[in-house]
Amino acid sequence: MNGILVITYFNQLRAEGMSAPDAMRQAAEQRMRPMLMTALSACIGLLPAALSTGIGSQVQRPLAVVVVGGMLLGPIMLLVVAPALQVLVVEWSERRGRRRLDRGDAA
Repeated sequence: MNGILVITYFNQLRAEGMSAPDAMRQAAEQRMRPMLMTALSACIGLLPAALSTGIGSQVQRPLAVVVVGGMLLGPIMLLVVAPALQVLVVEWSERRGRRRLDRGDAA
């Protein structure tokens, strides 16, 4: 969900004429706080389950640890890896389109 919001805002900024790297930087900055807050609140909520040692914790604890790890890793991936890949794909697509126009190929 958060990744979709970042990409949608990126596309909106691109439509307004902003360059790909600048648009992605602004989109990631704009969505960073909400993404980190949702991930942090979920992690805090699952922290007791991840640290539990009582009855039933043998089943509950591994799942909670995996979910907490995913909730911490997800926003980092969405704020670092996804924007970089999006900018690379957009720039590659633009270069490819310019080459086709230079050669006179029909798109």
